[in-house]
Amino acid sequence: MAIRVAINGFGRIGRNVFRASQGNKDIEIIAINDLT
Repeated sequence: MAIRVAINGFGRIGRNVFRASQGNKDIEIIAINDLT
């Protein structure tokens, strides 16, 4: 069962978390919230 993660902000850190999660089957990105 994957860990479900929502990213609040898609700046430098948000993009790095998203990129790192793409190769990991145990992390599922469910939402990205970016206000810009």
